[in-house]
Amino acid sequence: MRPDRLSAVREAMVSAGASGITVVTVTGHGSQGGVTQKWRGHDYTVSLLPKIHVFCVVAEDDVTEVVESVVAAARTGDLGDGKIFVTAVDDAVRIRTGESGRDAIG
Repeated sequence: MRPDRLSAVREAMVSAGASGITVVTVTGHGSQGGVTQKWRGHDYTVSLLPKIHVFCVVAEDDVTEVVESVVAAARTGDLGDGKIFVTAVDDAVRIRTGESGRDAIG
């Protein structure tokens, strides 16, 4: 997703029940293929744009609400808004306490 949307997305995720997120700064492009800009009178194309990759694990009951809140907070309506991939997590273990499953997520 777009880096400038991170603050709004983070607030929306916490409000929707996400207890923690991991954010990674990445570069890439999707269907927009990059952007063309002018610098000192010359056109140049930036094909790999700065993006933010957000990882979050939530309980199955919270998935729909968290996804909807991220979409609402991240959407600008322009190419490059990003995508959300929802995958199942078989298990989770909190290393500090040894808790597993839903107890380890929250």
